Amino acid sequence: MRREVLRGAASARAAWTGELLDLREEHRAFAALLSCVGEADWERPSAAAGWTIRDQVAHLADTEEVAADTLLDGPRAFGRALEGFRTPEEFTAAGCRAGQDLVPMALIARWAQNADRTADLLAVQGPTARVAWGLGMPGRSFAAARLMEHWAHGLDVADALSRTVTETPRLRHIATLGLATLRYGFALARQRWPQGRTLRLELTGADGTRYHFGDEDSTDVVRGPLVQWCCTVTRRTPRPAVAGLEAEGELAELALVHARAYL
Repeated sequence: MRREVLRGAASARAAWTGELLDLREEHRAFAALLSCVGEADWERPSAAAGWTIRDQVAHLADTEEVAADTLLDGPRAFGRALEGFRTPEEFTAAGCRAGQDLVPMALIARWAQNADRTADLLAVQGPTARVAWGLGMPGRSFAAARLMEHWAHGLDVADALSRTVTETPRLRHIATLGLATLRYGFALARQRWPQGRTLRLELTGADGTRYHFGDEDSTDVVRGPLVQWCCTVTRRTPRPAVAGLEAEGELAELALVHARAYL
């Protein structure tokens, strides 16, 4: 029995190490994308309406600072950082404005420092420690949320630059997060959850890998490309060269409208 417990603990540690490596890889992918942003591109409109490329980077730099302080219960922890703002949108806009006076290299440096700090602190806290972000979530979900933010905003920047983003297996973390936060998305939309319905995802990566999330005996199923589900839950434009998603069942159809993996 003790050997089985030890093996289980070692497996859990290895899984968490892998998840943090994926987060850092997403950071590196974002840094590589920023290296392609020319001096004249920083004020270019991004794929998000009303946001420039500078705004995208400033937002991530600011929220990574808040993320790290939340893990430390510091002065800019999530609950404290939102004080003084009437809405989350006002808080987000202030974070974008914080990057207006920084030259691009300084803005990138601020983002990189804060992102590294968040990942380092997550490694110390562990996958099950509660993080006081929004309604609260375990460290594992928080790591997935930070990965999701970088992928989604990176997609906005890449689309603005007409660059292709290579799909990676890291998207599985976003897919899982999108399923886990589905009730949250319904609550925001004030959408009733169909009684007795459950959802399963049957998704396929660009390399043909199949991903299944949710119980096998679920009443409803969403099928299709992994990247399209990730675009759905982050409210990004579906990839035009990739097949769409198929919904089987009332809950599945509603999920394609109301799924939302971010606050």
